[in-house]
Amino acid sequence: MNYQWYPGHMTKAKRMMQEDIKLIDLLIELVDARIPLSSRNPDIDKLGAQKGRMVLLNKSDLADPKANKRWIEYFQSMNITVIEINSKTGSGMKAIQNAVNEACKEKKERDKKRGILNRPIRAMVVGIPNVGKSTFINSYAGKACTKTGNKPGVTKGKQWIRLGKGLELLDTPGILWPKFEDQAVGMKLAFIGSINDEILLEDELAIDLIKFLRNAYPGCIEKRFETEERENPLETLELIAKVRGCFKKGNEIDLEKAASILMDEFRAGKLGRMTLELPE
Repeated sequence: MNYQWYPGHMTKAKRMMQEDIKLIDLLIELVDARIPLSSRNPDIDKLGAQKGRMVLLNKSDLADPKANKRWIEYFQSMNITVIEINSKTGSGMKAIQNAVNEACKEKKERDKKRGILNRPIRAMVVGIPNVGKSTFINSYAGKACTKTGNKPGVTKGKQWIRLGKGLELLDTPGILWPKFEDQAVGMKLAFIGSINDEILLEDELAIDLIKFLRNAYPGCIEKRFETEERENPLETLELIAKVRGCFKKGNEIDLEKAASILMDEFRAGKLGRMTLELPE
């Protein structure tokens, strides 16, 4: 299956971000802790080349704890401020304000020399679809400021959120990039739900996931679904269907339903804490 998704609204969103970047002091980039490199939009590096940078490893509760530490070391080696968070539970959120102040220290000192006092830091929150930007902002603000959803494309336009006198956040739509040079990147994005499921063949996606997990986390499917994994991933998906009672009329196996169950349980972390890539 070819993995690609770049609807028209993303082109518009990218243009809007390019226009707004001149207003910004800091880029807060959310990445999915399960695929920290594949979930980084390369266009963001160009966009924020002259700005303060911060990376938040979101959904860190779904990723392998040892791998989280390796990724923190990786970003720190690039002189990027990085914090491991879970925006749903609020884990790691307390560390963000100090990190924002540290990342913008030079900017504040420049303002002070110019006689500009108490101007709030303006940060743009960026990331790919379904990485949890709106949930992060709502958690950080302590109230529902933005729409959230467990599918990509909920945030359509920009939105400023003022957090006290010291910080203003600009929420932006999740954007991907026009072409994935490496289809393995597109596949991982599809696994975590950052590509619209409606344009994918879910049974083929599930088969690709079975193949991937067999190498990366052998035994996890057998343990979760209490069934013996087969050499042929299609046969494994058929066994999952039987275990979970996925049948159509006439006792025909419903592969799409079984695929949906497998993808939902993987994304919810029910197969275990997993990281799908590691820093080189």
